[in-house]
Amino acid sequence: MPRKRENESSGNEDGYSKRQKVAGEQSLPSPPRLGFENPLLPLANTYDDDDEDEEENGRRVHNAGGGGYSRARDEQNGNGVQEDEDDEDEDDHDDQGVGQGKRSRVVELRRDCPYLDTVNRQVLDFDFEKFCSVSLSNLNVYACLVCGKYFQGRGQKSHAYTHSLEAGHHVYINLRTEKVYCLPDGYEINDPSLDDIRHVLNPRFTKEQVEQLDKNKQWSRALDGSDYLPGMVGLNNIKETDFVNVTIQSLMRVTPLRNFFLIPDNYQHCKSPLVHRFGELTRKIWHARNFKGQVSPHEFLQAVMKASKKRFRIGAQSNPVEFMSWLLNTLHADLRTTKKNTSIIYDCFQGELEVIKQIPGNSISEKKENGDNPNAFQITDVGSEHNTIMTETSRMPFLMLGLDLPPPPLFKDVMEKNIIPQVPLFNILKKFDGELVTEVVRPRVARMRYRVTRLPRYLILHMRRFTKNNFFVEKNPTLVNFPVKNLELKDYIPLPTPKENEKLRSKYDLIANIVHDGKPEEGFYRVFVQRKSEELWYEMQDLHVSETLPQMVALSEAYMQIYEQQQ
Repeated sequence: MPRKRENESSGNEDGYSKRQKVAGEQSLPSPPRLGFENPLLPLANTYDDDDEDEEENGRRVHNAGGGGYSRARDEQNGNGVQEDEDDEDEDDHDDQGVGQGKRSRVVELRRDCPYLDTVNRQVLDFDFEKFCSVSLSNLNVYACLVCGKYFQGRGQKSHAYTHSLEAGHHVYINLRTEKVYCLPDGYEINDPSLDDIRHVLNPRFTKEQVEQLDKNKQWSRALDGSDYLPGMVGLNNIKETDFVNVTIQSLMRVTPLRNFFLIPDNYQHCKSPLVHRFGELTRKIWHARNFKGQVSPHEFLQAVMKASKKRFRIGAQSNPVEFMSWLLNTLHADLRTTKKNTSIIYDCFQGELEVIKQIPGNSISEKKENGDNPNAFQITDVGSEHNTIMTETSRMPFLMLGLDLPPPPLFKDVMEKNIIPQVPLFNILKKFDGELVTEVVRPRVARMRYRVTRLPRYLILHMRRFTKNNFFVEKNPTLVNFPVKNLELKDYIPLPTPKENEKLRSKYDLIANIVHDGKPEEGFYRVFVQRKSEELWYEMQDLHVSETLPQMVALSEAYMQIYEQQQ
């Protein structure tokens, strides 16, 4: 009997202690509820670094602060102890006071990690999406610096911790905070030899470095021994994404646009993932300390697919003119401020046209039937309704100008070969002289005249080579003869007179020329770009980059060109 009472009393004590523990847990401050339901919250809690074993934390706290000998020995070895409330995703909620009830934890800071010699820079590739290779989550992702794989978390229940035990890989870097840890020991590594990895993960540029980019003639060397030029690196063609590659390579030659995106502080206010991915890609292309001589635009393409609602996607060939137009307009919409409708995109590329539209009388009667306002037009010829012509004049901003090519000849020559016609660029530029009439059918029959009223700093021209009908796409093979330097527009199209104390800048130099080779639906794109530091021309097709002669640039089927205004 005494034993039974003893057991009962001990059971009561255990029950009392359990109730006390539950009551204590209930009295802890609960985190505030979010304004939305986060489906990834259970996953994040499972792999949260703060869920490490309490005994392990207690041992580290005791070693760090309990014994003077231990602290003195750490300081003598160049090690330190710091509180790590850090790098997890709870940082986003600190401003809202969420971090008040969070348990702080002490992480040892060491320099003498014995596993630094296992770091393998050859396998590191930070161009792809930051997702855990096991859980496919993008929360709190670490990269193993030994094998290059991505894993989530570093607590004892995390995939990175498990990988460190199974594979014997001990050095990991947080892809967001750039802090390096040794697992399973859990201490942070502070060693300057890892700075080159941090620079590849997140390239950085100062304003002084940005200003010197166009003066730099020095080559860089990749880890495999190959040499590459910063800014002239190849882009990986993931699957039929050459139309994206040539567009990116062309925009990299636009100096103000490049300089803007090289410094992230210029667009910190912007929440658009597309803007930040474009900035990351720009910094990687112009970085002089890359581990390899090419860049994969994988993260940028994912942002493009999401922003365009899969209008442009991996595995589906598209048109660089359509992509350029969509990209510039989307970047402008994301970057513009609420007060002014301006952005770096409009500063570089926006010009203005005067459009004179003449509509015959029968189309006007159709407009009246449709309920359109006929007062917006000016009657220029009074007579019967069918002889009346209405004229509408308007100003229209533009980011690029479309040039119409003359139709190719239908007949073959004596040698039974098709004649490849040639046309000077100045002939097709007459479309914008304000006198040449262009007839359009849609949305209604009209006669259009265009005149340039304001020239942009960077002029984008595209030749309309492709025409679609109900059955197939036809390509116009006409060659356009254009100058590489000193394109003088005022000799061919009327330009507005400049204001007082202003100089008429109508001379342009070619900086990028996109070319289409092959059949309309089976061909591929390549681009010729100029390197300003030495004024040399390079031909770029995905990963292939080679120097070429300026004469070769003009011997191709030009599809889209970017000209820079001479200052």
